Amino acid sequence: MKLYTLALLTLACAAVLASCSASSKTSTTTTDSTAALSPEAKVARGKYLVTIAGCNDCHTPGSLYGAPDMTRMLSGSELGWTGPWGTSYPANLTPDPATGIAGYTEDDIVTAIRTGHKKSGAPILPPMPWPIYSNFTDEDAYAVAAYVKSIPPVVHAVPKNLPPGAKAPAALVFPPPPAWDAPKGPPPGAPPADSTKS
Repeated sequence: MKLYTLALLTLACAAVLASCSASSKTSTTTTDSTAALSPEAKVARGKYLVTIAGCNDCHTPGSLYGAPDMTRMLSGSELGWTGPWGTSYPANLTPDPATGIAGYTEDDIVTAIRTGHKKSGAPILPPMPWPIYSNFTDEDAYAVAAYVKSIPPVVHAVPKNLPPGAKAPAALVFPPPPAWDAPKGPPPGAPPADSTKS
């Protein structure tokens, strides 16, 4: 009986090791095939990701009112978001040279997605969920960048962000957070606390 149990245990361990080896090969193949996408497939992948990631929800006019104007897709919005950070506006993500992101390279776009900072170094303010998007794989982040670089440019200068306390003409207002939801650190873009002061 002990020999039978030992044989079963050995077979089970071998099956687990074989399965790990197979999944490792599958994952490498998937990564290799994604990295080898044609430019057209890369843009198509980016369009898919922009759609499921909800980029149009804020950056396409009319989306939050149930009627997105896809002729002005990703051209930004004049509906602000007001909270402790002030009021921020969804940016024009089209490759318009004057009002969009034509001056951004794919690397610049990926850096913004990953770090929450614009090319200028300015922070990307809430409610932009860049911390979620920072988890995109390289292939997915670059696919998003390729897609937004490929869409038609739309001339639309979104309003400038407003500091805390300034009145926005049209904005969704976040109420002050209850204690449970209150941030434990400084707001985004705030300078770090000076540890030399007591």
